[in-house]
Amino acid sequence: MSDKKVGRNKNSNEETLPCCAVESIISVDERGQMVIPKEIREAARLKPGDKMAVIMWRSASGSCCLTLIKTDDLKDIIREKLSPMIKDLI
Repeated sequence: MSDKKVGRNKNSNEETLPCCAVESIISVDERGQMVIPKEIREAARLKPGDKMAVIMWRSASGSCCLTLIKTDDLKDIIREKLSPMIKDLI
């Protein structure tokens, strides 16, 4: 895990974190499965049964990285972004 100090956003009380940090190195087993380490699951508040959306970031040379987002959080993000547009259409 990163041992950099966490800063504070000047405009809010929320802590700001570095954009990207290597939190762990994991392996893919012969069945294609990976285990997310306990410390990361706890930090991300992941519980058994949580559904995750997998987003693949692609570059011209192929895939770059994967992002996991809880589906409940993704629904909220989509609702937040689309609600103003839907209101304008109605």
